[in-house]
Amino acid sequence: MKRQATIPTSLSTNFPFVINLSAYEAPKIKEQSNLDYIEYGEKNDYFQYLIDCYLHSTTNQAIITGVANMIYGKGLDATDSANKPMEYARLKSLISDGELKKVATDRKILGMGAMQLIYDKKKLVKIAHFPMNTLRAGKANDKGEIEKWAYHPDWAKKRNKDEIKWFPSFGYGNGNEIELFVIKPYVAGSFYYSPIDYNGALPYANLEREISTYLTNDVMNGFSGTKVVNFNNNVPPEEKRKEISNDVKKKLTGSAGAKVIVSFNQDVANKTTVEDIPLNDAPEHYRYLAEQCFEKMIVGHRITSPMLLGIRDTGSGLGNNADEIKVATLLLDNITVRPYQNEIIDALNEILSKEDISLNLYFKTIQPIEFTDTTGMTTETKEAETGVKMSKEIKAEPFIQKGHLKDADWILIDESDVDYSIENELDNEVTKLNNKKSLLQRLGITARPNSKSEQDQTIDGVKFITRYVYSGAPNGEREFCNDMLKANKLYRKEDIEMVDSNTINDGHGHDGQPYNIFLYKGGVNCKHKWLRQTYMSAKNIGIDVNNPNATQIAVAKAESLGYRIRNAKEVAMIPYDMPRHGHHPEYNK
Repeated sequence: MKRQATIPTSLSTNFPFVINLSAYEAPKIKEQSNLDYIEYGEKNDYFQYLIDCYLHSTTNQAIITGVANMIYGKGLDATDSANKPMEYARLKSLISDGELKKVATDRKILGMGAMQLIYDKKKLVKIAHFPMNTLRAGKANDKGEIEKWAYHPDWAKKRNKDEIKWFPSFGYGNGNEIELFVIKPYVAGSFYYSPIDYNGALPYANLEREISTYLTNDVMNGFSGTKVVNFNNNVPPEEKRKEISNDVKKKLTGSAGAKVIVSFNQDVANKTTVEDIPLNDAPEHYRYLAEQCFEKMIVGHRITSPMLLGIRDTGSGLGNNADEIKVATLLLDNITVRPYQNEIIDALNEILSKEDISLNLYFKTIQPIEFTDTTGMTTETKEAETGVKMSKEIKAEPFIQKGHLKDADWILIDESDVDYSIENELDNEVTKLNNKKSLLQRLGITARPNSKSEQDQTIDGVKFITRYVYSGAPNGEREFCNDMLKANKLYRKEDIEMVDSNTINDGHGHDGQPYNIFLYKGGVNCKHKWLRQTYMSAKNIGIDVNNPNATQIAVAKAESLGYRIRNAKEVAMIPYDMPRHGHHPEYNK
């Protein structure tokens, strides 16, 4: 449908040109039998048209650049980066922040974005930006899937003899060739290409471009449609009129136009005349059109306040500048920016899932954290909502504080898996040993054993302690497991059994129920375990802890005194290896 710009009658009668908006209709997309790819636009140059509207419209460029910067923010991050450092490091090695920012910019300008996936021996080694304007969709297969994309550096200048390079879509390559992942959001009625989301504002971007070009030319040549040259000595034939007209335009227009007009006339009555075309209130014309373009583009791009572009709009009604910026920023972030970010994150998750990388990704924001109310949020939620990396809150800290590091004079004499099947027997054995009078006691000397656990003993003046250390594969999937491994402390059995799993690792028992940390460690499907370690004090028994044979001497001494502590097999088993991976309710008692 053809449209014309609405201009007040008092202004349009004097306006030097007519703006026809019929040129801004949606681009034509159709399959042609002689082509394997789908053209975009009447001359297959619609992407370039969008780029031109970006480069030559002041407001359009400012909005697009601003939104693209907000989408990218300060780069990509993950709330679980500390828990999955290897996966996070792999992500960072695959795609750089610079490449990601290019993808975000293309997505905003062109309505689509493309990433190239580079493989080496069927292993993904790089994710890089691919210029979306150089791609055209291949014809869909019988399942309605686009299996490949055609590449040409400049489609507007493509000649029939030019070779087209094809790239397979993500999942359609052989594992050694570059694949393309095209971010193409769903839009009703569109299949091969997704239209820009500011399509309604595009005519005004083009109008602003035309106004800019007109005013620039007007200033540069000083002779563009504001004067009429009359030749009053009869009307020559049409061919001669064209020749004279072209000659006059050539001499008088442009920045190099002649400053002096030389005219030859038969008499005064037939002299050449030059008349001015009056342009009343010219500033009002351009001010009106500029305001229309600005307002329509603000709406079309879903910009919540011109203040975000550094322009004060007195009619906002949002109070003072600080209040307006805060409210407008939050609205813009949720209504406009987040959808773009989610599209890119969804695309990356789909790619990374094939590499066994699962991260909770988000873009670090450039907005102040004070703009978001984080009351009641967990650290992870707060980080994802604000886009600001948070210092990690260690939920297991109260329990970790109960542990301790190995004293310098303690010698490790035994490390083994635990076995609950003989736990009662061992408890009785410990009781007997603890009740046994030592040699010092029989001599009437009272020992002061540092027995902080029922499993600690002093036998004939020699101190023994049994402690438990959290063990297993590094870089686990749960914060609790990673925090425990990092702390690397020794714990009493009593402290482990008394800890509240709902406080330090809630939600990881069977059906979210509380469970015994001593038995089930990090919960259902956990791949960690407790190791029992027995230490003997080197004090007062003449063993040098720095002696290479200190452990051998200490073990022999412990065996001669009859020290033995063992535990049940479940303590050393990882829940993943238990029946039903630790899911059965009776295992969580």
